[in-house]
Amino acid sequence: MSTRERVLERFLVAPGEAAGIADRDTATGGPEFADLAQDELEERAKDAITRGIAELAEAQELLWASDRYALLVVLQAMDAAGKDSVIKHVMSGVNPQGVQVVSFKQPSTEELDHDFLWRISRALPERGRIGIFNRSHYEEVVALKVHPEWLEPQRLPPGGRGEEFWQHRYEDINAFERHLDRNGTKVVKFFLHVSKDVQKERFLRRLDVPGKEWKFNAADVAERARFDDYISAFEDALTATSTPWAPWYVIPADHWWVTQALVAGVLVEKLRSLDLRWPEVSAADHAANLEARQALEAEPVAH
Repeated sequence: MSTRERVLERFLVAPGEAAGIADRDTATGGPEFADLAQDELEERAKDAITRGIAELAEAQELLWASDRYALLVVLQAMDAAGKDSVIKHVMSGVNPQGVQVVSFKQPSTEELDHDFLWRISRALPERGRIGIFNRSHYEEVVALKVHPEWLEPQRLPPGGRGEEFWQHRYEDINAFERHLDRNGTKVVKFFLHVSKDVQKERFLRRLDVPGKEWKFNAADVAERARFDDYISAFEDALTATSTPWAPWYVIPADHWWVTQALVAGVLVEKLRSLDLRWPEVSAADHAANLEARQALEAEPVAH
């Protein structure tokens, strides 16, 4: 196991174990970083981001060329944790043709007429592509667990909405993600773990910095009042749904450079674990290519 793999393993929610979100550091996430001055840590993280972006670009090209697997990246977080920044910067080096980003909002009337995983299935990436979900089917077991009254528009069959109901949803999600994994869509999930104090700072910055107020939503402050309820719902969801085939990583999100360095590292290692190969050229195609090369070389040089 490489040094990077050992570091990244710390942020993994081990299948069958409690996620322990409340006990996890939101700043650096590791004791080996605690003694570093912030400017040194920032410099190291930015170097790791640069390397990660370049490595991810190479890995994505191989994913595209091999056309055997897809990668689904799930991003979940409290508001202002940096999901948009992760997408913008970590994916800045990849070929846009091979990436699709889906942001899930309030379900439409059509979506509410189907089961809660229907719209997720429709948005999955094709083989050879990276799909990124900015929020996802996990809103169905986090936001709706905090606000069970939001279940009413789904017009579900009669029945209780207690803990057994949520356990069934966790089971459905695990089965869905296992189906994806078995059929070549590899799933990796990130919870960007921001502290309540840093969230407040970022909300205020959106109001104070010219050109940023459009990103502020007053409703987010109302949801902030239920910060602990959301963390509890995420704790339950991550504990129940971090599996060998679709693991969760809890990523410190108080510093953007730590967040992006870790996400980039996980994605590179995930793609490398697929042991992809460049497509092989058949003997017949190779012979045709040699013939085409000879024809090109025989062309007169233009003056």
